[in-house]
Amino acid sequence: MNQHYRETRVRVRYAETDQMGVVYHANYLVWMEIGRTEYGKSDGFFYRELEKEGIVITVVEASVRYAQAARYDDEVLIRTRVAEASSRMITFAYELLAGERKLATGTTKHLFCALSEDKRELRPSRLPEKYRGYFGIS
Repeated sequence: MNQHYRETRVRVRYAETDQMGVVYHANYLVWMEIGRTEYGKSDGFFYRELEKEGIVITVVEASVRYAQAARYDDEVLIRTRVAEASSRMITFAYELLAGERKLATGTTKHLFCALSEDKRELRPSRLPEKYRGYFGIS
């Protein structure tokens, strides 16, 4: 699959840290979401356009392996790539770094779903063909 990473940078805000200035672990998942959102935008894919067609990308699995703590005011580099993709599912892989320090690695697996008109039900679906090229899906 696509071994090319797209890079996004975020600066650690005080609100993301504990009293010791260390980033709370759940914020890494937020940064991974930022990474995959920017991954799509870098090629002209905008998630809201897909939602207008009634398709959402649901997270079905997430994994983070922590290596070192991010701290207040660090600039975090989020490297995002597509690890696996099909018309029904996509897996993103991430590396998070602060300078030369590897902070964490992770993956998120997503299922493409059709959203009912009342927005109460999801059912597995295929990604519309016109969006597949953004993720290397043929």
